[in-house]
Amino acid sequence: MRFATRVVLLQTATAVAVVAVCAVVFLLLGIQQLRTEAETSALNIARTIAVDPQVRADVAEASADPGTPQAADLRDGELQRLAGAVTARTGTLFVVIADDHGIRLAHPDADALGQPVSTDYREVLAGKEVVTWEQGTLGVSARAKVPVLPPDGEGTAPVGEVSVGFEPSSVFNQLPALIGGIAAAAGAALLLAALSALLLRRRWERLTLGLQPEELVALVQNQAAVLDGVGDGVVALDADGMVRLCNETARELLGLADPEGKSFAALGISPAILAAVHDGTAGDGIVSGDHVLYVDAQTVRRDGRDLGSVLIIRDRTDVVALSERLETVRAMTSALRVQRHEFANRLHVAAGLLDAGRGLEAREFLGEQLQRGPVDYPVENIDLIGDALLHALIGAHALESGERGVRLSVTSDSLLLSPLGDVEDVAAVLGNLVDNAVRAAVAGLEPRSVSVGCYGDGADLVLTVADSGPGVADTDDLFRRREGAGTGPRDGTDRIHGLGVGLPLSRELARRLGGDVWLIESGRPDADTTDSGDSHGGPDADHALSGAVFGARLRDVLVVTPPVATPPETTPPIKDSDL
Repeated sequence: MRFATRVVLLQTATAVAVVAVCAVVFLLLGIQQLRTEAETSALNIARTIAVDPQVRADVAEASADPGTPQAADLRDGELQRLAGAVTARTGTLFVVIADDHGIRLAHPDADALGQPVSTDYREVLAGKEVVTWEQGTLGVSARAKVPVLPPDGEGTAPVGEVSVGFEPSSVFNQLPALIGGIAAAAGAALLLAALSALLLRRRWERLTLGLQPEELVALVQNQAAVLDGVGDGVVALDADGMVRLCNETARELLGLADPEGKSFAALGISPAILAAVHDGTAGDGIVSGDHVLYVDAQTVRRDGRDLGSVLIIRDRTDVVALSERLETVRAMTSALRVQRHEFANRLHVAAGLLDAGRGLEAREFLGEQLQRGPVDYPVENIDLIGDALLHALIGAHALESGERGVRLSVTSDSLLLSPLGDVEDVAAVLGNLVDNAVRAAVAGLEPRSVSVGCYGDGADLVLTVADSGPGVADTDDLFRRREGAGTGPRDGTDRIHGLGVGLPLSRELARRLGGDVWLIESGRPDADTTDSGDSHGGPDADHALSGAVFGARLRDVLVVTPPVATPPETTPPIKDSDL
């Protein structure tokens, strides 16, 4: 039997028990109320008869007579006619009037007149009113006994009693209607309980997606084991965007303290992650705090019902750092390959001179090469950059771009004296900007060139990268991540800049350091010039570049050595011997 069915049966049984108990209680209360109403009616009728002046006078007269009144005299007496009239009018079982000796002066049975009453009357003659259910000559009845006082001015001691009774059938004649009302109310309550149980069952199955408690327990156990066992961050959102589950890895990667039950959009999450959740896509290279993340958002549906989204978050910080290092190594390797090729050419020249018997010229050529040293990087003004790694990185890109027919140079107004402290982020940002610029220059017209500007501003590094390409057409969409980025063609002029995750990742890396990457000049006459950052320096005017110009500011990446304070020169005191 399914759990939901068991729950419905249990709820129905509970409702039946509660309704049964309530019905019995209400029935008992109704019976008690009917008994009380009968006793009250009997008491009021008895009081009314007892205070009647004629009754008081006749009873006092009968009590004063030392003999026993005769039944024949009482049968046609005033008290008998009064009692019969009250009985016929009120529907009572009996109205009995007795003197102080308990002799019946009025009774429904004329043969019982002049005989003692069948119940105790001493308490009534003591001046008390008695209301009770008793067995008499006429059967069980609800009766009230009230003392009859003598006429005014003749004393206060009771001279008799009035007893009025109702038979049970007349008392409980409303009991069937009461039972019917209680039964109807109980039936309505049971029907409502059954309907509520069915609605609760449907809601239970809808909330649990038809899963039974045993399945829910197993699901929770498996979920806890999976969430605690995987190294990825997992965030579960409901259809309203509220966080319902977030494992410890996701909290660390996203910098969240207690996200459960809160709106995911209100937690200060990166806009790129929110966009991935909204579109149900994956996003790579998203910077969040000190981490570079890969986020995969999947919409969860069951039976055509939208249950929310599940985010899988992976830390790609080490992978991105390693890839940037590998990119730097690749650029250096390419530069070494070019240098090796150039060096081999020089050796071929020397070998050709020797083979031609021109030994003197070969010696002079080798001596000249010895004085020149190794093959230099073909970068104009590269000596203005003082950092060795940045020097080598730009030189490596220059050798690689030279093979593609693009001349890379450093602007003549560049000046960088301080060494780099944060190499990886600088290499990532500069490498992406230079790669995009070289690709744009290849798509442009002759002469193809790229100009790099490097400027030190305290501990900040300011970069400008200009190219001779066709420029940027869509400046508003330049830094937005594209779905499936990096997989499309690379030969369209409209998508030269902004391919892959280069520009978005470069901007996020710079902003993580407190800086920014922006477009200084679009290179298109029909596009607006965008300048959202600092404008330190610019491309060399001698190059006459007409493509796009990008700027970047990376904060606190330079190691600035404070100047050493030199003590002021002091003049030695003049001695008397010097005079």
